[in-house]
Parts: sequence; C-alpha cells; structure tokens
Amino acid sequence: MTRHIAVGIDIGSYQIKVVVAESDPQTKTERIIGTGIAESKGLRHGYIMNSSEVVRSIRKAAAQAEKTSGVQIKKAYLAVGGVGLTGYTSQGAVMVSRGDSEITDLDVKKVQEVCEQEIPGPLSLNRKIINVVPIAYRIDGKTLMGRPQGMKGLKLETRILFISALEQHLNDLIAAVGEAGIIVEDVMAAPLASSLVTLTKAQKVAGVVLANIGAETVSIVVFENNIPISLEVFPIGSNDITNDIALGLKIPLEEAEKVKISGGSTYPRKKLEEIIGARLSDIFELIDSHLRKINRNGMLPAGIVITGGGSDTTSIEDQAKDTLKLPSRIADLIADGVTRPQIKNSMWSVAYGLCIFGLNGDNGYSRNNNGLIKEYFSKLWKFIQQFLP
Repeated sequence: MTRHIAVGIDIGSYQIKVVVAESDPQTKTERIIGTGIAESKGLRHGYIMNSSEVVRSIRKAAAQAEKTSGVQIKKAYLAVGGVGLTGYTSQGAVMVSRGDSEITDLDVKKVQEVCEQEIPGPLSLNRKIINVVPIAYRIDGKTLMGRPQGMKGLKLETRILFISALEQHLNDLIAAVGEAGIIVEDVMAAPLASSLVTLTKAQKVAGVVLANIGAETVSIVVFENNIPISLEVFPIGSNDITNDIALGLKIPLEEAEKVKISGGSTYPRKKLEEIIGARLSDIFELIDSHLRKINRNGMLPAGIVITGGGSDTTSIEDQAKDTLKLPSRIADLIADGVTRPQIKNSMWSVAYGLCIFGLNGDNGYSRNNNGLIKEYFSKLWKFIQQFLP
C-alpha cells in the first residue's frame, strides 16, 4: 500500500528543522514519524550569505530526519520567511463576462489579475508572489460569504492578500535545497505554514494574531473570519533579548541564553525582568502598531498566540497581555483541532505545518509555485550544460 508522506523544511537564521509526517487515509489523521535539526550556518536574517554552509546544514538536518523516520527524503515543501517576506492587500473589480451574468473561473481569474496590477511598483519590484489569499468577494455591491463561481451578477469585486518574497532570496533557498539533493515540491510563507498547526478554527473565526518569534525576526499573521487578512515581518528577534541580557549582566552569550529561558535565580531578579521586559516591549509594540494600522488593535477576541523558538522566554505571555491588551498564550501544536504530542516545542510549527500543507492540500493559499520551481531548475540545467563535454 502506498504511504502518504510529506516533508517540511524550515530554514531559519538559527536552526534548520525538518519534519517527516505520514497521513492515514482511513482515519484521516497525521502523525510525525521523524525530525531533524541542525544549526543554521551561512544565514543572516533568513538570507543566504554562504550557500555551501547552508547546503551542509540542510543535509545534516535531513539526514537526522531520514534516520529517525526510516524514509529517504527526495522531495519536500519549503517555508519562506525572513525580513524579505511581506503581505499587501489590494482591491479590484471587473464586469462579469457571460451574457447570462453567471460568474465563472475566468471572471475570478480576471479580478485577481486586476488586483495584482494595483500593487504599487516599488512593492512588486524584484519580488515574487508566493501565496494568494482572497479575503472577500462582493457581487453588485453585496458581500458574499463563500466562492462566487456559479452565482449571478453584473459586477464582481474582491479584496486579496498577496504574500511575496524577494525573488533572489527565493531562488537562493530553492537552489540550496536542490543542491542538498532534495526537490522542492512547493513553497509557502512561514507564518501561514505555522498557523496550520498552532491555531484552531474557532480562534481564526473570532480573530487572532499569531506571532512567530524567531532568532532574528518576528513574523505575524492576523486572522479574522477564518481568513488571513494581514502578514508582516519585523527585523527583531529572540537573539536581541539574549544580547541584552549578556550586556546587562556582563555574562557570556551561552549563559545569557539559559537565563532568558529559566529566569536565572542567581542574578538580580528585578534587573533581569527590566532587561527582558524592555526588549519584549519593543517586539509587542511593533505588533500593536501593525494592528493599529489595520484597525485591529484590541479587537481580536482570541488574542495573541505566540510560537517559535523565542516563545519560551520567561514572562513573555504576561508582557504580551500587558502591551497589547489582549488574551495571550503560548501555542500548542495541533492539527484538525487535536493536540499532537509527538513534538512538544512550538519551534517546530513551521516545518510541521508544511507537512500538513503537503498532505491535505493548499488550504486555498497556494500560488501554484510548481511552475516557478520547474522554471528555476530548467534554468539551472541550462547553466550546467555549458560546462558539460
């Protein structure tokens, strides 16, 4: 019997994580059968600075995942993150093309193209759209719940969240994974991948912000009515907290990292709280500023859910609650509403979410990047052919 297996690769600035998951078609549940982790080398803020070091790190993490899962990794889904990731909401409208006023896939495609053309030039220069999320449709001025195909009207309007990445950065990531001997099946924005296994449907419907605190970046995605409505990445992360502690307490970075997580009973508690609190305040004020920008500050009933490697920082929940004036909690790893105990630390959420993405479909977020990936490898092969005898 054919096994349904998917692999997710999360290339972060601090660590590269690989998760292998298997789906049982009878019970319609997923289970994690292997994981691999390696220190990220050759990366800065998610950008590849030294490709050969990155390739070695990917191979190391993949080898661990192969060993624990007993599965040879040939294909994988890849997360795209870093400060080059951004979201932009655009609106557009078209007149329905058919004489009987029935809306077709062609009309939906046309209105999406109109929305894409409305993205300002500076925001599309050197960028590649990787995920497209329709937020809302309107037919003849009336808001529609659901898909418009098959309904009738004269004018179709829509609002779409376009998530894009720097094209060069995206190509570099795909190339590094390819050089590690793994074919990239599709790509997905890291915050969306994480949301698939850290947020429940009830949270997404009510309104929630998911904050993934990485080593050098903080990425957020805001949900409302079960739809992601905004995405942003900030150039600040948990390494900044570690550096502040090291400077403030005059201790080595390794010790500062331990103190950040445990609280460090051997150091002045008040001073440590001030150091950590100041940097966490910076992080959550950036998030609050973005929520104000989209008119959602203090307006998300499900509050903020915190994930990523930095989520284990001491007192982070209280700081988020105080700054954002919202309910706050650390994420659990879930899928289909069921908590998954195989991986307890939410730092695995992006790689695990990619597996769910691969096993269960694109959840309506995919740009269908297969063409992009095939185009990249076609160009790479033509380049290699120049040096063949």
